[in-house]
This record gives sequence, C-alpha cells and structure tokens, in this order.
Amino acid sequence: MNRKRAVTLLVCVLGVAGLFFADDGGEEEMGEPIQVWSVEQGAMISTTKVEKSDDEWKQELSPEVYKIVRRKGTEMACSGAYWKNDREGVYRCVACGTDLFVSTTKYTSSTGWPSFFEPAHEANVGTERDTSLFMTRTEVHCERCGAHLGHVFDDGPKPTGKRYCINSRALEFVEMEVK
Repeated sequence: MNRKRAVTLLVCVLGVAGLFFADDGGEEEMGEPIQVWSVEQGAMISTTKVEKSDDEWKQELSPEVYKIVRRKGTEMACSGAYWKNDREGVYRCVACGTDLFVSTTKYTSSTGWPSFFEPAHEANVGTERDTSLFMTRTEVHCERCGAHLGHVFDDGPKPTGKRYCINSRALEFVEMEVK
C-alpha cells in the first residue's frame, strides 16, 4: 500500500471514529459523522462535521475570510482571485477543505464572482433561505463546516438553470485533472 492510500485510510478510520488529533497532540471530539463527495477519489467518503467556536475560527482564518465565511459577508465584485480563473481543478472550502465545485461547472456570468451551474455533489453544499438586505435569496454554505459561500439563483445556464454565485475568499483552488 502506498503512503498516500495509507494516509487516506487512516483519515477515514479516524473520521468514522469521530476523532481528530489536534496540533498539540491532544484529542478533540468532532461533530456528527457525514458523507461527502471526494472529487479526487471519485466517491463518497466518511468524515465528520466541523464544530469550532467563534474564537477558534477567528484564530484560524484571516479577518477578510472570517468576515465572509463566518459572518456571511460578501467580497467586492471583480476583486476575488477566482472570478476569472479558467484552470482545470477543484474549488474547496477554505475553512475545512471539502470539495465544493469543479472547474467543468464554472462559467462566465459577468457578475464579478465565480459562478457555477452545480456543486461537486449535493451532499457537499447546503442551502437555506436568506432574508437579509430586504430581499429573499437562497444562501449557499459548506455542508461540513457551515461556511457561508455565497448565494444560488435561478438564472444560470443549462443543464441546471442555476447560478451558484460564490465568494472567491470562501474557496481554495486545487489544480488537478477533473472528469
């Protein structure tokens, strides 16, 4: 067994057990077990929901990222690193690393934010009603850690008709071949 597969197996076993080993060598309990889609593995994998205090998120995330993913902020249009990105790869949650979107579903919406017509898998991305700013929208969040990603609208291209309008600062791009 190669090292990468051994590490993946160990992570899955620890995820199923619901344990996470913190950097200080101590054991920290995680949230409930869930299944998410791994683009790299092409399959559902077992992991746990990420549960951290607000202070822990503040320590781990930059102030700009924290404002967006934990306080439901929005970056300025045309300011993000990925709105014009056309490389092949996977867009992951900046807070927990869950695969959220793939480059094959990204399109130019001319809104100033990265736009996708569907998530990497419906298990990885959740939605909820958002009535802030005197309007009704559908918020998009990471299903594993609850990070605010952006909003989804019904004015996207075929085949879904959806436009997932996502903050670049909520994403981490990993260049890889996707199918």
